[in-house]
Amino acid sequence: MSSSRMALELEFLQKFKLYETRSKFYMIGRNKSDTLYRVLKIDRLDPSEINIREDPATYSKNECDDLLKRVDEGNKSTGGLKCVTVCYGIVGFIKFLGPYYMLIITKRRKVGLICGHMVYGVSKSEIIALPNSTVQSNMDYSKNENRYKKLLCTVDLTKDFFFSYSYHVMRSLQKNISDGETGGVPYETMFVWNEFLTRGIRNHLRNTLWTVALVYGFFKQAKLTVSGRDFRLTLIARRSRHYAGTRYLKRGVNEKGRVANDVETEQIVSEDVAEGCPAQVSSVVQNRGSIPLFWSQETSRLNIRPDIILLKKDQDYEATRLHFQNLAKRYGNPIIILNLIKTRERKPRESILRAEFANAIEFINKDLSDDSRLRFLHWDLHKHSRSKATNVLALLGRVAEYALNLTGFFYCQVTPELITQESSNCSHLESVEDGDWFRHCDNKVENVSNSEKGHGEDIGVAGGNHSMKSSMLQKGVLRTNCIDCLDRTNVAQYAYGLAALGHQLLALGFIGIPKVDLDAPLANDLMRLYEKMGDTLAFQYGGSAAHNKIFSERRGQWKAATQSQEFFRTLQRYYSNAYMDAEKQDAINVFLGYFQPQQGKPALWQLDSDQHYNVGRHVHAEDNARSLFKRSLSDGNILCESRTPMSTTNIGQKKLDNPAMPERTEGGGSKGLSDSTPEISTCESDLSYSRYTPTMTRRQLFTEMQSNLVYFNEDTSNCSNFVDLEWLSSSGNSCEEESYERSALLNSPVVGTSTENVVNGIMVEITSIPSEDGSSIMVGICFN
Repeated sequence: MSSSRMALELEFLQKFKLYETRSKFYMIGRNKSDTLYRVLKIDRLDPSEINIREDPATYSKNECDDLLKRVDEGNKSTGGLKCVTVCYGIVGFIKFLGPYYMLIITKRRKVGLICGHMVYGVSKSEIIALPNSTVQSNMDYSKNENRYKKLLCTVDLTKDFFFSYSYHVMRSLQKNISDGETGGVPYETMFVWNEFLTRGIRNHLRNTLWTVALVYGFFKQAKLTVSGRDFRLTLIARRSRHYAGTRYLKRGVNEKGRVANDVETEQIVSEDVAEGCPAQVSSVVQNRGSIPLFWSQETSRLNIRPDIILLKKDQDYEATRLHFQNLAKRYGNPIIILNLIKTRERKPRESILRAEFANAIEFINKDLSDDSRLRFLHWDLHKHSRSKATNVLALLGRVAEYALNLTGFFYCQVTPELITQESSNCSHLESVEDGDWFRHCDNKVENVSNSEKGHGEDIGVAGGNHSMKSSMLQKGVLRTNCIDCLDRTNVAQYAYGLAALGHQLLALGFIGIPKVDLDAPLANDLMRLYEKMGDTLAFQYGGSAAHNKIFSERRGQWKAATQSQEFFRTLQRYYSNAYMDAEKQDAINVFLGYFQPQQGKPALWQLDSDQHYNVGRHVHAEDNARSLFKRSLSDGNILCESRTPMSTTNIGQKKLDNPAMPERTEGGGSKGLSDSTPEISTCESDLSYSRYTPTMTRRQLFTEMQSNLVYFNEDTSNCSNFVDLEWLSSSGNSCEEESYERSALLNSPVVGTSTENVVNGIMVEITSIPSEDGSSIMVGICFN
């Protein structure tokens, strides 16, 4: 075997056996082809620290067998060498109040294949105490120790965790192929949930041979057909470990700009080809996350819909700014925000956040260049989903087309050489910071126009002999939110995925136009995948499956059955939030290292709120590079590092360095957007209108706009980046909430008169025009 081939084979240890003697654990790791073996030794005599040593030698199977025999013979007096279990990687190490424990994967299952790289799910895991039985018998096991251990085990690794030995599944396909980064598995990224648990062994060994990087969220792959041709569609959701938790215990944004329920969704389309042949692949990424403001809802066992509390502690929206800086750093510009929350309510709840969110975006945009300004789109999905005259998915599809036109998507023809290059150099540990997601690609991918016009040109890839069509990159991202970022958000993400699928299949040459009809069988196949993803993400954050009323109606499900299902899920979510979420949040915080137990300190369940230890007294796992473990200078052991109090970050003084979103200038002010931002109404379900948005292309946002009613300003320099899509569809609803809103409008001085409204320098005239049925149509016109 050549040295280069041997080095590549060694990069990925995929199967392991754990042996024990009285004094040590021996973990034997081997590569996929069963040709190379490595040995890891873990001391079992000292319960207060971890001693790990990696044998630098590489063994063959026979050599490894001989080594084990010698170890067995040398320990005959104390019981010899015994096989504990077969395993498939180390999840990490953890200490509560007593000994250290090792978490390992003992069963795995194949869940998919990406560019020739296998992706696995966890079928079974075990937690093993490191000290031997003699040492353990001399230790005082307290009730708290056992309770912490039990709490950790409630994080079920067999549900929704996935990993790969050779593919960086925590990163998008575009980043993996086009970034040009080499080095170790990027555990420090926001989507690796066992970063804290593996930090000690990674820092000590300086490699990631023995551990697996677990991503939490959703992974599903399906073989679909269009025009008689098969292709593979992969849907991935990656949940952020930052500010992670449950519905009412994690809301909004924290001081560092991290938001609750932050999930990256990637849709990969690839053609089925024989192994070793070039294959076309395409991916598109979108994002969901809680509204990046300081707000909360108190968990209540008496109120199924607790009040929304908006905190006014961030008048300059610094945390909101940090959040969007991070998005721009990860995905590039533009950042398009689709806000689906309610506009008007009898008792203001969501509408409070709607107004404040609009104010925040307007405030932040004042300091940004035209190219990096945030695009803010608002549409009350709840209201229009209750109207029989509104085709919600069709209208959301138009929004998706607009976003895709701005961001583009990723397309590349992957060669065997490119796959091999991306598989290499993974044994050496390299710290990869969050951010810098989007870069200009190197010679492996040619950056061309984001339109389909670039296809058909041949360029070389990765120095190989294959030729390929011109590649494309996604620049920017669509960020969707509602209140929970579960139910309405998932519907919008499906609409975006369907619109993107048309473009992806066109790029692959499978169809002739960039569109998949809503009534096509392929659209139903995709809807089932997104529905399953929505249910999975909803269980993780909300405690029940998602409310899929729109999907159910689309399938023609009996209305009474749909209503019964929705009612049951509402009760299930309420029960989980009121009675189960506190313990679930505690388990997440222990697993992620956000709470680390200490002797003589209050136990986790004695604290009133996890906010007490998220910042302040306890070390935050994402900030301390070596909390819990450190390397001893004397003997190379891994010791427990003292946990010193940590002051909260002053985000007003320390800001992200991101040229894509410059910092706010001194003295910048903003009057902000009022809740009465002008909207455009129509009584015809097939008409849709929108105010003009600056820095957009001069193409109309929706192809079916009536140009005789809405006129666009050609000068984009003085227009706002806020687009209210609230009156996209028919307002002719019979529901109680819609009647209330319409009566409020009819009683306002706007109807029947011509009123000029100035919103942040935009002159908008709202005029009442009689329609054919005698009702009025509200029309907005943008002037200089």
